[in-house]
Formats: sequence, C-alpha cells, structure tokens
Amino acid sequence: MKHIVSQPWLFEHGTDDHIVIADCRFTLGKSESGKQGYDIDHIPGAVYFDLEQDLSGPITEHGGRHPLPDMQELAAKLGQAGIHAGSTVVAYDDQGGAMASRLWWLLTYLGHEKVYLLDGGYSKWKEAGYPVTDEPPLLREAVFTPRVREDLAVSVEQVKERLGKPGVTLIDSREAKRYLGIEEPIDKVAGHIPGAKSYFWKDALDETGAWKSEAALAERFAGLRQAEEIIVYCGSGVTACPNVIALSEAGLNNVKLYPGSWSDWISYEGNPIATGEE
Repeated sequence: MKHIVSQPWLFEHGTDDHIVIADCRFTLGKSESGKQGYDIDHIPGAVYFDLEQDLSGPITEHGGRHPLPDMQELAAKLGQAGIHAGSTVVAYDDQGGAMASRLWWLLTYLGHEKVYLLDGGYSKWKEAGYPVTDEPPLLREAVFTPRVREDLAVSVEQVKERLGKPGVTLIDSREAKRYLGIEEPIDKVAGHIPGAKSYFWKDALDETGAWKSEAALAERFAGLRQAEEIIVYCGSGVTACPNVIALSEAGLNNVKLYPGSWSDWISYEGNPIATGEE
C-alpha cells in the first residue's frame, strides 16, 4: 500500500536515522487524554502532536471546529520535531487512523511526500508485544521548508462553485445518521452538503481495525472512477483525511479536502443544506 506501513516494518526500521515517529493520539471531548496517554507510554522515539494545539488553528466565526493551523507555525513545529525534507514520517494514533491521517494530510499539503500511517495503531502495537517507553525522545531539531500544495484543498467558495457541476463528486465522511440528518451530536445543524455521497471513513478499515487492501478499497470506490474531481469533507476536516488516504489507495488521485467541512459550511447563512438520501 502507498501510504500504510506494517507494524513489523516499523519495528525493523523505527530506529533508522531518517525515520520520525509521530504519536497523534487524541480523543474529541477529552483533549488532554492523548498527551496523558503518550506520557504513560508510547513507541520509542515518538514525538507527540496534539490535534488541537499543533494540527489545528484557533477557532473563529468561519473555518470550522478544527481550522487549518498557520502553516509557518506548523513548519516550525515540524522542524522542532526533527522533520526535514529527508525524513520519513510514520504517524499513529489509537482512533483508527483519524488523527494520524490529519498529520499525514498536513504534511502532504506542505509538500512532504514521505509520510505514512502505522497499520493497526498503538493498541495493536502493544498487543503484539513491541517495545514501548515513557522516555521522552531525543530530538534533533531540523529545518522544515513548506512547499504548500494549494491544489489539495478547496475553500467554501470553491465548494459552492462546484455544486451540481458534472464530473465533481462530494464525499461526506461522517456516519450515515449524521449525513442523513437523523441526528447531529456535535454541530448545530444536521444534514449534508447537497449532492454529497455518503462514505463513512471507518469503512476503510476491516473488522480488526486494519486498513482494507487496495483491491477492496478500489471496489468500495468503484462508482467514483469517472469523477474528474472528488472533494472530501466530514464534520471539521479531521475524519475526512482517512478517506482521502483510502481514495488514494484505491487509485483515485484527483482528490481534494474541504478543510472547514460541515462545521464551516453551516457557519454561512444561506448555504444550502440537504437531508435524507440523495
């Protein structure tokens, strides 16, 4: 697979000089639990990245619940973690890859191609008996130079321009009940962007929590082969990221993220909203 590495691979290569391991554990609603878990134990050498402190910017009227961070500030943090152009980054979490995928997408957006997710996450690592530690890593500070790829993201204005256009497909990554507007536990308005198709992000994983094969993902997204452009969103631009990875693994490369996602969309009065099946 293009963006996923196995646990045996990381065990074998985790101490290589060019490898940087990133712990991205985070629980929505329990913002301190990820760092607390990291302080208890983590993969040796792993650096901690916090979804809200490191991988998101401050919340404002628009931009959603997890706005993109300032890219120069993020680049400085990446450099402090020892990440540079020659680094291979392996990210993990304990949330099915949702948080690690956010770091994957941000690094990709900043022009860094050598970034991967650890298949199975941290719990599987511990269950397999691989080493863990509570020791902080010895960081070798570096310089990370961002090369922003604007083509990988779309704004709310660009989404509105594309609504209903032939060849453009919107993917809603939230669970079906939220997409349908049956329930909305987080945001103040229920429903989805008109025309969007429902592909719950967790369906990229099998029953064990491992990523499905490229062939299985290609079959899952077979109906999207003719799309000229695929725009992916979720509630706040986080769990859309594993769907971006899954689409890439399926061989679809014309994929863009709407970072603000649903929480940004509904912050604008007058934006159309749909409920029920499309």
